[in-house]
Amino acid sequence: MPSAQSAAERISTLRSEIENHNYRYYVLDEPSIPDAEYDRLFQELKALEAEHPELVSPDSPTQRVGGAALAAFGQVRHELPMLSLGNAFEEQQLLDFDRRVREGLDLPGGDLFDAGIAVDYSCEPKLDGLAVSLLYEEGVLARGATRGDGTTGEDITANVRTIRNIPLKLQGKGWPRVLEVRGEIYMPKAGFEALNARQLEAGGKTFANPRNAAAGSLRQLDPRITAARPLELCVYGVGRFEGELPETHVAVLHALKSWGLPISRELRTATGVAECLDYYRDIGTRRDALPYEIDGVVFKVDALASQRALGFRAREPRWAIAFKFPAREELTELLGVEFQVGRTGALTPVARLKPVQVAGVTVANATLHNMDEVARLGVMIGDTVIVRRAGDVIPQILGVVAERRPPGAQPVHIPETCPVCGSRVERTQLLRRSKGRQTLSEGAIYRCVGRLFCRAQLKQAIIHFVSRRAMDIEGLGDKIVDQLVEAGLVSSPADLYCLTFEQVRALEGFGDVSAGNLIAAIEASRRPSLARFIYALGIPDVGEETAKLLAKALGSLARLQVALPEVLTYLPDVGAEVAHEIHEFFSDAHNRSVIEQLQARILIEEEGALHPDYAAIATLADLIDKLHIPYVARTGAQRLADRFGSLAAIIDADWLDLRQVERLNERAAQSVREFFADSQNAARARELEAQLHEFGMHWQSERRVAQGLPLSGQSWVLTGTLESMPRDDAKARLEALGAKVAGSVSAKTTAVVAGPGAGSKLAKAQSLGVQLLDEAQFLARLAEWESASRE
Repeated sequence: MPSAQSAAERISTLRSEIENHNYRYYVLDEPSIPDAEYDRLFQELKALEAEHPELVSPDSPTQRVGGAALAAFGQVRHELPMLSLGNAFEEQQLLDFDRRVREGLDLPGGDLFDAGIAVDYSCEPKLDGLAVSLLYEEGVLARGATRGDGTTGEDITANVRTIRNIPLKLQGKGWPRVLEVRGEIYMPKAGFEALNARQLEAGGKTFANPRNAAAGSLRQLDPRITAARPLELCVYGVGRFEGELPETHVAVLHALKSWGLPISRELRTATGVAECLDYYRDIGTRRDALPYEIDGVVFKVDALASQRALGFRAREPRWAIAFKFPAREELTELLGVEFQVGRTGALTPVARLKPVQVAGVTVANATLHNMDEVARLGVMIGDTVIVRRAGDVIPQILGVVAERRPPGAQPVHIPETCPVCGSRVERTQLLRRSKGRQTLSEGAIYRCVGRLFCRAQLKQAIIHFVSRRAMDIEGLGDKIVDQLVEAGLVSSPADLYCLTFEQVRALEGFGDVSAGNLIAAIEASRRPSLARFIYALGIPDVGEETAKLLAKALGSLARLQVALPEVLTYLPDVGAEVAHEIHEFFSDAHNRSVIEQLQARILIEEEGALHPDYAAIATLADLIDKLHIPYVARTGAQRLADRFGSLAAIIDADWLDLRQVERLNERAAQSVREFFADSQNAARARELEAQLHEFGMHWQSERRVAQGLPLSGQSWVLTGTLESMPRDDAKARLEALGAKVAGSVSAKTTAVVAGPGAGSKLAKAQSLGVQLLDEAQFLARLAEWESASRE
């Protein structure tokens, strides 16, 4: 036991630190440490005060709750204090709580599973929000208040009236004349994510977690701000009341529900502590699936008479306890930052941490996402950081405890060279939209320019190249790819087609049969469709569906390789950023070299002609608009097209000709003249026009007649399980007939094929009146359509 003097010093320090954290948490809504760290400080203070009761003072944080009310709000004095709950962090602490309850009620000890001595407890999730008191008089909402310091809170009546699930008038009958209900105002996960997205878009402050967002939203001086936030109430009890209420806690909550007040859907009654533990474990397994954040479970003695008999301590009731889940946020030290290189060459900063237990798992690494995130956090090597882990999500750093920054903290710098191959690292320029325009601007992604020379990129590129939806080379898993690269047998995807049986047989883990199977699988992949080949190349932002679109719309790899980004944006669902990535990929000399080697070793099955259902027909106004001539908007481009009729005429137009264009102002006319006076701009425009003509997309080209595929222009959805074929096969057969297979149902959906296990998509199709087919009907129709298309 520490001496009285040292204990007094530590108690003073702890009180000061806790009060500071209380202020930041309850008043500023800017917590600087995780809840788990706060709990540790509080438990240490409680233990010291228990050892030295003479040092306990009325102003100790253990003798009151939370922080002071904001001066901007009126104050409300709670006639019955709003107390905090005691916490349990381990199973034994819950067992001790149950033992104390039974002793306080003069129940005998014995087997915890003996129902004869068990206490009935209410069980509810512990929501992570802001505790409030709502006062109803004659059934009408009269006042809303925060908990504040437990005795005095803040008057937030105007704000709580804006929350949609708080009734302004109670429903039904039988409610007390005066009824004070207590509950938690929280923000659901989906609402929290949407709010942060809006805040980012507006350039505002984002919130660290839903609790922080709920507190900040509820305590706004302008109720209109609160009204715009996705807040909800969950009632967990009553305070003062004048009238009659049921005699158990659970019955009281069900009465409140009947009067229109929301209670937890997870409310249960448990007989004895063993059933409490079962409830805790069950909801712990479902925690991540819940639509709101919880940090534990609250157990209360259900009988109100027993609650009154047990009474209170100074700060907390003896009849209730919060059994907390393992902390999802912890403090630890940032020891360093390393950079990982991904398949596309992007460098991702990874934090190396002093190992710490978070949610029951030892965490030594955490993602920092990108350098913009590093700058936003202001994180430095040596900092004390807040680490969060939720479910299977990769641990991440949420923030920095700035007051704990050591003098020698070092800033995080992006390396100038790739940590894997030593190639130069450059910041990627990304296309951004601004009021309908596309412009190049610096993004947050740094890439190694080594591309397939870089082993980190090479391995990931080959793993993607051989995957099932790409070249589909069975048996080439990650470990085998790693062996091939490390042995120097493969330095590009093209080298796979030069492997010999003897080379594979010599690798660790291979015998004659497995080596033969791998060589056979490689041989079987030598005739890919163009769509598979495009997808296999691993072009950034080009997924399977975009690869299919490019293959059908352009018909050949040769066209795709030379396609200008502006031309690519004429294709459906190809935006400016994707078009830029495609063009940059095929502009890279090393990529072109690898593709030439692949073309010499495999036979790509191309359609040759452009597909009429996919290739868009360009207009002259489109072309002018895509040139991004300053001061010429889409309407101005259309007026130029209507007036001159051809690109050549617009390029050759003089100042007087341009001034005669109806409703084209002088500044725009001058800008057009100056733009085309630049020979490079004029040449670029002619290049675009020539390629549009070459690709059959020119506005003066003859529009080709569609080949009349049975399902051209139709949108289909597959849901549930198909017993006769994999979903991928069904999708491929529909697409071969001209249909687009979508992932969601809408009013534009032509038909939905519903197999066993169909869920929300089936329900939505029924509500929209979309045609439904079972598997037998679908197969019969497929056979008819495929037969017709062959004829």
